[in-house]
Amino acid sequence: MNVRVNRFKDGASVARNAAEAFFEKLDEVLAVKTEAHVAITGGTVGIATLAEIAASPRAEEFDFNRINFWWGDERFVAADHADRNAVQAQNALFSKINIDASRLHPFPSSDDGMSLDEAAAKFAAYVDQIKPHFDLVFLGMGPDGHINSLFPGKPIPAPGVLVVAEHDSPKPPPQRLSFTYEAMNAADEIWFTVAGADKAEAVSVAFGDDPTSLPVGRVHGKIKTVWFVDQTAGNTTWGC
Repeated sequence: MNVRVNRFKDGASVARNAAEAFFEKLDEVLAVKTEAHVAITGGTVGIATLAEIAASPRAEEFDFNRINFWWGDERFVAADHADRNAVQAQNALFSKINIDASRLHPFPSSDDGMSLDEAAAKFAAYVDQIKPHFDLVFLGMGPDGHINSLFPGKPIPAPGVLVVAEHDSPKPPPQRLSFTYEAMNAADEIWFTVAGADKAEAVSVAFGDDPTSLPVGRVHGKIKTVWFVDQTAGNTTWGC
């Protein structure tokens, strides 16, 4: 298993370095493919990473229309709700770069006229139609070790299921849509962006003897898994 760990002094450094690495990785991908598929994440560090991508000197000349952007999960609220990862990503990145809306693949919202389960089924069908192969997936992690909207203590989705509806998230809002472990594990590379002392225990589990006891330990890139982690999140594991 190819796992690389990059340690930084704080969350801002995590975001900045992950953004720089993003351009390097996509240069590699787009040198051999006509387009790429990237899944992005919300959360403080995830959104900060998107803001750093937008602020990079590379952003002006980079052809973002060769990248299809997806989200690892989404809060099932109104399309313009501030809690939506898509809204936060729009503010941090997509409103600041040249990219066609057809390259963005957000989850349905609660005002699309569907129930949560109907929205999950419709998006799963959409994913099956597009069949994206994720070249890169950004993942954050909660203090409880959750990734996307896949939480500890919840049933593991059945084989072949790529999109799930979460009706009772322990973290509000309760209704979520999420890609599954199986969907994430099909990605070439998974990059964790993690910062904060409240994440230290979950990081230690991910690198301990029983990593799959938490959601964070159940996903790995097919080619590579990369961690961008700050000192406080890594302190228990590496004493940094």
